[in-house]
Amino acid sequence: MLFEPLELPCGVILRNRIVKPAMSDSLGDGRGNPTEAQARLYERWAAGGVAASLVGEVQCTPHFAEKPGNLVLSQDADRPSFESLARRGSIDGTQLWPQLAHAGAMSHPPISSPKGPSAIDLPGLTCAALTLEEIHAVPSEFAGAAKRAQQLGFGGVQIHAAHGFLLSQFLSPLFNRRGDAYGGSITARMRLLLEVIDAVRDAVDPGFPVTVKLNATDQQIGGFVEDDALSVISTLDATGIDLVDISGGTYFPGATSASDSAGTGPYFVDFAARARRRTSTPLMVTGGFKTRQQAIDTLDGGNVDAVGIARALVLDPALVDRWRHAGASARDVDPVVPRFRAPPEGGITAWYTMRLTQLAEDRERDDDTDLAASIEAYDERDRQRVVSWSDRFHAAADASSDPRP
Repeated sequence: MLFEPLELPCGVILRNRIVKPAMSDSLGDGRGNPTEAQARLYERWAAGGVAASLVGEVQCTPHFAEKPGNLVLSQDADRPSFESLARRGSIDGTQLWPQLAHAGAMSHPPISSPKGPSAIDLPGLTCAALTLEEIHAVPSEFAGAAKRAQQLGFGGVQIHAAHGFLLSQFLSPLFNRRGDAYGGSITARMRLLLEVIDAVRDAVDPGFPVTVKLNATDQQIGGFVEDDALSVISTLDATGIDLVDISGGTYFPGATSASDSAGTGPYFVDFAARARRRTSTPLMVTGGFKTRQQAIDTLDGGNVDAVGIARALVLDPALVDRWRHAGASARDVDPVVPRFRAPPEGGITAWYTMRLTQLAEDRERDDDTDLAASIEAYDERDRQRVVSWSDRFHAAADASSDPRP
């Protein structure tokens, strides 16, 4: 089943069941636009055989970005660079989908003023609450970015409602303590997500895939739990989306990332079995896949339609073709996962992000596991891009507010 095609409800056919899920590759130019290196990275994954790739944390506006390496699909986006990314990342029949996001409370403070469903004042995380007017603007922002994505040649979009980003924050009672129509019961907490989906679906053609990334749980006491997630999935069944990408966890400061788990198998497969009974929409699970056999067994279980494989494809961008051509009893077809002793918070993410840079520049080295050097390079690049981001977006905002004729 791993290499059987998958037809989505909109009619688009994925050439197999292996998807490279969204990661924060941080390869934008620091001004919201794709780079040559970023286009090369997604070209390598497409040539390596994936059915679809997702470009992580593509912002609808520059106001609530996760990192200064994010792309921004705003009205003044650099059209040629986006068209090049869309074209090169979709060779050989691969689908390339921007993951549309709003970081909310997790917006990068040097380039944003973080805001979430409710005000938060915690060590390492402070934000104000969005006004109703600001909330009402969110669906049209997502819809505008989705429409531009289609016009620029991308194959579909994903709406990011996981990992502690804004739509995930609204779903979680730990971070959403509003007393209006967007807070309280799970029905109210999912309201903004449903409004975003409706706006996006109306903005693009019926044959253009619209998918959603959703947490099974945010893995926080008092937060978004599996029963809430099942209620959301049941409701999503009537919205016209084409795939639900199930993940979990949050990147809030101090929280353990699901992707840094020491587990040996894929995550969220048991939850997918519960979700399967609630929906006919295709389901994908993302996280923890390290071997070909794990992917095969998950699909053969009958509850999952596609698997999202991230870090294994960072270690070997041609992994899908390697698996395709391997015999049924083939050995040594899985990537060797590096091990790090007592990594600091965010350190493993930094290492994989810098590995993405190596892939994009065709200079990867399998023996390069210097975690400290990766963290230093990761942080220094962000510091440099904060300057270029501010030069473009903050200077433009200041100019537009200048009262002088």
